[in-house]
Amino acid sequence: MGNNSKAKMRTALALRPVLLFLALLGFAANCQAENNCPWLNEATAGGLLGGDAVGEFAAASVGQPAVCTFTQTGASFTRTLRITVEQTPDTHVRLESAAQACGKDAVSLRAIGNEASMCTLESRNPGLSELVVGRVRDHLFTITVATTLKNDPILTRETMKDKANTAAEQVAGNLF
Repeated sequence: MGNNSKAKMRTALALRPVLLFLALLGFAANCQAENNCPWLNEATAGGLLGGDAVGEFAAASVGQPAVCTFTQTGASFTRTLRITVEQTPDTHVRLESAAQACGKDAVSLRAIGNEASMCTLESRNPGLSELVVGRVRDHLFTITVATTLKNDPILTRETMKDKANTAAEQVAGNLF
């Protein structure tokens, strides 16, 4: 083996730890969660839904709010936590429009943003959902916690209200 070959071998051996470090760094970057929800993380959402949740984030675009959707799926159910946030110049008017989904059943929520309210939405499918509508300065937010099970043992009517309220506290706090 010539001197040139020995020098190349030593260089290759010396670079091995550096290459290993770079490979591991690339692997760690690829293992990061895809959800980039600015207001709630998957662990918190999973805690609210009663188990592991998978999150998706869609950034705001012209005329569309930013949307975070967290889903927990089981053999016979799907539980979701959906957050929308939009920046609007006339937030109060937009809030009144969004709150119309609740009708007269809206309950005012204290200390959650400005003018926040909550209501139960019952649909034709067997599940339930809770809706929170509120604002922080020029941001309108909605929180929807839903289950497809009519008699969900985790998201009962009462616990669903509590979970929606907790999610609204988190989102409003992050918007301040």
